[in-house]
Amino acid sequence: MQKRGLSRFNLRRKTGANLVSQRVFQFRVVMLMLLSIVVLSGFLVGGWFAGDSTINRFFAQISVWQANPPMWLEAPMVNDKYLLLPTLALLIAMFVVMKLSPQPRVWSQRLVVGILFILTLRYVLWRSLSTLNLVNPLNGAISLGLFGLEILMLLSSLIELFLMLNIKERHREADEKSIAVIDGDFTPSVDIFIPTYNEPVFIVRRTIIGCQSLEYLQKTIYLLDDNQRLEMRELAEELGCHYISRADNQHAKAGNLNNALARSSSELIVVFDADFVPTKNFITRTVGFFQDETIAIVQTPQTFYNADPIARNLGLENILTPDEEVFHRHIQSIRDSADSAICAGTSFVIRRSALEKTGGFVTESLSEDYYTGVNLSSQGYRLIYLNELLSAGLAAENMSSYVTQRLRWAQGTLQGLFIKANPLVIPGFSLTQRLAHLVGFLIWFTNFSRIYFLLMPLAYSFLGVIPIRSNLAELIYFWLPLYLVNLTVFAWLNKYSRSAFLSDIYFLVLCFPLAVTVTQSLLRPFSKGFQVTPKGISSDRYIFNWKLASPLIILFIATAISLWQNLCMCIVQRSLTTEVATIAEQSVGRGLGWMWSIYNLIMIGTAILILLDAPKSDNFEWFDLRRVVQLKIGNDTFWGVTTMISEIGAEIALTQQLPINLVVSQSVKITIAEENLNLSAAIVKTGFADEFPTIRIHFESVSLSQHRHLVEMLFCRPGQWKRQNAPGEIGSLWLLLKIWLKPRIVFDKKVDVSPVIVAKV
Repeated sequence: MQKRGLSRFNLRRKTGANLVSQRVFQFRVVMLMLLSIVVLSGFLVGGWFAGDSTINRFFAQISVWQANPPMWLEAPMVNDKYLLLPTLALLIAMFVVMKLSPQPRVWSQRLVVGILFILTLRYVLWRSLSTLNLVNPLNGAISLGLFGLEILMLLSSLIELFLMLNIKERHREADEKSIAVIDGDFTPSVDIFIPTYNEPVFIVRRTIIGCQSLEYLQKTIYLLDDNQRLEMRELAEELGCHYISRADNQHAKAGNLNNALARSSSELIVVFDADFVPTKNFITRTVGFFQDETIAIVQTPQTFYNADPIARNLGLENILTPDEEVFHRHIQSIRDSADSAICAGTSFVIRRSALEKTGGFVTESLSEDYYTGVNLSSQGYRLIYLNELLSAGLAAENMSSYVTQRLRWAQGTLQGLFIKANPLVIPGFSLTQRLAHLVGFLIWFTNFSRIYFLLMPLAYSFLGVIPIRSNLAELIYFWLPLYLVNLTVFAWLNKYSRSAFLSDIYFLVLCFPLAVTVTQSLLRPFSKGFQVTPKGISSDRYIFNWKLASPLIILFIATAISLWQNLCMCIVQRSLTTEVATIAEQSVGRGLGWMWSIYNLIMIGTAILILLDAPKSDNFEWFDLRRVVQLKIGNDTFWGVTTMISEIGAEIALTQQLPINLVVSQSVKITIAEENLNLSAAIVKTGFADEFPTIRIHFESVSLSQHRHLVEMLFCRPGQWKRQNAPGEIGSLWLLLKIWLKPRIVFDKKVDVSPVIVAKV
């Protein structure tokens, strides 16, 4: 088996030159297409500003059409209150549907998606045939730019709506497939790969222990150290797993995995990032699917045992869902329905024979996981998604790490436009699959749309531009139904993983650095190498990310000035203008500019607060976990319940008073009753909570067997990871208001160096 694997990799090296030439050719074709679009657009706009007669006539004719749209694109000539009836009727219908179907089902989701699809197409027709302001080159260029970038976002939304017409969940299928595994009728050999580069030992240790606790006998665990660290070799020897390293770091994580692939032999391979810990039933829930020979990958979702930095910096650790939650709870499920789920780099199982047949893990992109799955799918293999939380990892711990990770994802995804495994052109994909992958590319380009939307209020104020020609009746009739219906069902459709308002904040924080990265990835897609997300970070003070915040601060100041100037201009124009029609049109335009400015100010201000990293003094996560414990302090015995617990200590609420002569650092013996676990500890803090005496202890002299027990209790219990629902739109607005009225840095002046509950189980 190993010889066969090595021969395949040798063949791959021999054909490397051909792959490079293909990549260069694809790069040139894509760049030529993009450059042609930019040049053509620039030529038209430049000619318009220069006064070219042909171009002027062209835009003048379009302007005439815009001023005289078809009759069916005009709002009915009725009182404005009657124009609200369609919106009210649709909202009532949406509330009824969500009441009858609290979670999306086939009938309810198709009904809602169908209504949104119709409203979106109706809105696009109205925007394209009635609202463009082409009275002069300046207004026209900005109006067309806004329309084009709006269409980019709507195109992505329409494709997602199309993919939502089907719902696929595999829980029952997993139940049926796992029977053969549990009964011992299907037990293929499994290699578990844990690639590591610069993660601290304490993080990798818990991952290895978690993998060793998996309830499956036919498994072999490999620690793949891509940094040749002595401490990693010693860790592997201490814990009893195989250690593999290599002479260089060529092709980063993909090269590391391919190196291990050639030096191992099991039928199936499980990959966990160095910070991801599986629950004990991970293999039994996933391996059964491989009884179907067409399945090459089973991907499971990612969840996290710590709060992401956005939630932590806002002080909303137990309220906001992690950033990746939308993707793994919602997007992956609808992609699976279209047979286009993607391999997400960790917590997946892959068939060795299929991987070797396609040449191993893809090394041409930083997103080796994604394009390895694309390669396999193009060869007729299936990649399926089991939407069950069977592992948990460590989310980025500060905003710098968070941004580094997202920029790598963006660059890695866009590199796919220039490699052989481009899902838009690779043979073997259906149209639906290509559309699903197209959304994955479009989402990165929508950052340009978001930046443009942020700049629009400035165009209203400083340039006197009105990019949308509309009266109030048309806005009520065409725009309002789509906006309010979309807002109402947004969280329901994405299974309550994120609200629309909070989603905007997550995008806003990254829009500027992502726009730069997208541009660089199109011009020089392979200029940057793999950047590992730093893990195990701690800090005892607030740190502001000036580099990330600078464009947002400038934009916040400019938007505030533009809002004031907009108000002043409106007052002046009302006093000078006598034509009723002109006043009405300008009032609607200015009013839209005010609302836009106010909304942007709230969102930009919140994004700036997010970029102030809150202190995180403890490297170990503390869990809200209740366990009955017995404490022995000297000759006295006490009983209590844990309120927080981690690998290094616990906080306990006692049922009786502590002795008066108790001192910090005093030794105690603790027994966790349900786990039959005995530990030695030292007291670090005492106090009261809800009239109960509390005691905080740190464990001392923890043996390997005791640490295994702690890790299994904290990270490996089947079914322990629970999904929480994001607040709705009203709740999100209330949260934003509280954040502004009570920012964390002002009301958290004293940094609490004690552990904080950041994980729920």
